[in-house]
Amino acid sequence: MLWIDYIMKNYHTHTFRCKHASGDVKDYVKVAIENGITVLGISDHTPLPDNRWLNVRMHFSELGNYVNAIISAKSEFTQIKILKGMECEYAKEYHSFYQEKLLGEYGFDYLIGAPHYFTDGNEWKNTYGDLVHGKDLIAYGNYVVESMQSGLFRFIAHPDLFGNSYLPWDENTIACSKDILQAAEELKIPLEINGLGFRKPRVNSPKGKRRMYPLDEFWELASGYNISVVLNSDAHRPQDVAASIDKGLAMAQKYQLKIADLADLEE
Repeated sequence: MLWIDYIMKNYHTHTFRCKHASGDVKDYVKVAIENGITVLGISDHTPLPDNRWLNVRMHFSELGNYVNAIISAKSEFTQIKILKGMECEYAKEYHSFYQEKLLGEYGFDYLIGAPHYFTDGNEWKNTYGDLVHGKDLIAYGNYVVESMQSGLFRFIAHPDLFGNSYLPWDENTIACSKDILQAAEELKIPLEINGLGFRKPRVNSPKGKRRMYPLDEFWELASGYNISVVLNSDAHRPQDVAASIDKGLAMAQKYQLKIADLADLEE
């Protein structure tokens, strides 16, 4: 799909359950309809069987309530396509949970791979503050590639999230970005231009103030690869359900990036 054919859709939306968002499923659906969104994916941070990282996600016991909230909204609002999704950090110990429980038993429409945390093989690190050295970028890039190779995820959210705490654009960021982009091309997995990054405070880099993400340098590099992109608002408030998607579209236009065709999710 070319950017000139783009119709407003959003596959990345959170609810109050993640503890850093507000509103429930129906609150987002109502605003989405008002904004002309035709497809809305609800994709809160997945609960995990061991309740890891519980400060930024729902408790495992809330999974059923989350699913029921989406089912209820789908029944009430038939004029919009509502999809059941989750945003997930990949770890081998969760592979069967994602595959058998979420995609299998609960019938989720899709899962998003998201590198908020990444591992260097010894410990888990947070992209917000822990990613400051070249070796961290290597670990981050390897983690994103491994997430793609798992075959679980329909697309990768904010692949350039390393810009949160790794401030220069240098040979390390270029190498990391190329590893991610090459894997996305080979595995045919779309990458997300994340709208929330347009709404966040800017950081001070060696070249002056810039967005944490999305990074122009990353997406300029992406233009040299045969990849596709997904444009999402990453809404954490109902009023932001359509926010910044237009800016993501402008970035796709600027770098002549192809919009991913996710029509299979809408069947």
